[in-house]
Formats: sequence, structure tokens, C-alpha cells
Amino acid sequence: MGKVFNQRNVIIVLILFAVGFPLVSNNNYFIHIMTLSFIWMIGVYGLNLLAGYTGYLSLAHAGFFGIGAYSLGILTVKAGMNFWGAFFLSLVITSVLGFLVGLIALRTKEHFFAIYTLCLGYIIYLVIDKWDSLTEGVRGLIGIPAPAGIGPITFETEISHYYLVLFFLLLVVLVMYRIIHSLSGRTYIAIRNSEDLAQTIGISTMKNKLTVFVLSTLFAGLSGALYASFVRFIGPDIGSITITFDLLTYLLVGGIGTLSGPLVGTLLIVWLSQQLQDFQQYRMLIFGPVLTLLVIFYPRGIVGAVSSGMAKRRAKKELLQLTSTTRASGKPFIEREKQVEEV
Repeated sequence: MGKVFNQRNVIIVLILFAVGFPLVSNNNYFIHIMTLSFIWMIGVYGLNLLAGYTGYLSLAHAGFFGIGAYSLGILTVKAGMNFWGAFFLSLVITSVLGFLVGLIALRTKEHFFAIYTLCLGYIIYLVIDKWDSLTEGVRGLIGIPAPAGIGPITFETEISHYYLVLFFLLLVVLVMYRIIHSLSGRTYIAIRNSEDLAQTIGISTMKNKLTVFVLSTLFAGLSGALYASFVRFIGPDIGSITITFDLLTYLLVGGIGTLSGPLVGTLLIVWLSQQLQDFQQYRMLIFGPVLTLLVIFYPRGIVGAVSSGMAKRRAKKELLQLTSTTRASGKPFIEREKQVEEV
């Protein structure tokens, strides 16, 4: 049973569900919400890569989300660039800024890093809000074009945009899977577990942390650019700290440091929020205590809790089988029984 519900199979089931969703639902509102969920998932994966696998919690994630969105908006609306040129250039801009910020931010550790990025995120928000000549300030950017067609493929309908965002989400999931199951992924986990120990065995921690930070900002910028092209209007609020806390909530609920956690957490919270629209002003009063209890009792979220439970049951089953074999062979089994009781 544990093999059936491993994270890879969960991701496959969610992907199949996402691909077939427009085929079973002709409700444009539901498709719109699912598309927004996919966009948030991309940003959550960036936060998960940095916080979940390297142990550095960035609270400037919404700032880089806003940089990606505004880069696309300014390049298309004000500079008149074609969509795809502006789209990929916005990713480059976000990554370069992420690299420059990372050179300074990653010299701090633990809560100092979180505080530094929190201040940085607020500075980015203020720049977006106050630089009227570039960002239009509180008026926001209007008229951001939809993605340009690629050959015979166009993205003018809600469903076509849905599959475009889904394509980028699947690309991000594939990249995350390859990273996690590679030597680089093991290196990042080693840094998370003990940075000092990682340095003693010859790991260049600064180089690896900077790589992860840039990838994290790249995912945030990609998420922001897709959001801008989908909503077609952006304002300073998309760079506020509230967005960062929303993304962090999705990650903590789904499972920090897990591959399928961002998918599960984002889908659950976004759809639950839609069902509680009449209580939007009390949202934090509802989610706050729930999130606190979840962090206390299930620090690795829903996916982490399920994975840990299955791993314990599997280990206990294996020990019981080993104990039975030992008994049948007539060998001492007292130590095995102790191990079973501990599990």
C-alpha cells in the first residue's frame, strides 16, 4: 500500500487530473481558479527549493514575484517588445537581481537571513509602489498582452492559457525532480542538515546556496510573469509580504522539503479559500490557528506526515517479518522484539 501512495505516484495522479480537468469541467470560473493555482505552485516550488532543501527561509519571495510580473508588463506595455522576448527577458532580469541579492543576503544565516530578506522584500514593494514613472504606482499596469501564438497554437481562450501554465508547471516539477534526485540535491540537503559539516567535507556552501537562491528567484519570476500575462493587470500589492505568507502557507500545509507538497498544499488552500469567500476578512483568524497546530504536530505538512507514517509502518512490518524468521530458525530474538516495540 505504501508503494501505491508514494510521492511520485501522487504527482502522476495530480498531473493526470490536471490534464483532464478541462475535459470534464466546462465551467470557466473553475478553470480560472485552477490556472491561478498552477501559477502559485510554481512560486511555491521556488520557496520549497530554498527553504525545504537548503534551510534558508526567504521572505522576499513576493518581491521577486513582483519583479517578474512588472518586468514583463513594462517591457510589453511601455517598451513595446513582443511577448515571448519580454517573457524570457523578465526571467533573466529576475535571475540577475537574485544573483546580486544572494551575494549579500547569503552571508547571513538563520533568522538573520529571514529578517534581511523581509526588509528587502518590503524595499522592492516600496519601489514598485512609489516609482510612478516606471511602474505607474498605485494605478498599476493595464493592458498587458496575452501570450503570443506559437505557429498554429494560440492562447486566446481560457483553456489554452490553462494548458500553457500547466506546461510550465510540469517543466518546473521535472526540474525539481531532477535536482532532488541528483548529487546537487544531496548537497543541498547536506547544507540544510549541517552547513559546518558540509564545509568540512569539501562542499562549497556559498556556491551551492547562491545557485539555489538564483533558481528560487527564477521560479518566482516565472510565476510572476505568468500571473501578469494571465490577469493582464498588475498593481503593487502583488509584491507585498502578504503574498509571501500565502506561498509559505501553501508550502507548510502541503509539506516543506517534499516534492509533492507544493501541489497538495496549494490546491487544498486555494480551493478551500474559494469555499470560504464570505469569510475572507476572517481568513487569517481561520487559517492562523490551523497552521500553528499543523506546524506543531505535523512540521512536514500533510505529505510529510503521510510519508513518515507509511515509512514507520513499513519498518515495523519488516521487523515483524524478521522476528518471525528468527523465531522459526531458533535464534535469539529478544533484541528484535525490542526494536519492534520501539518502532
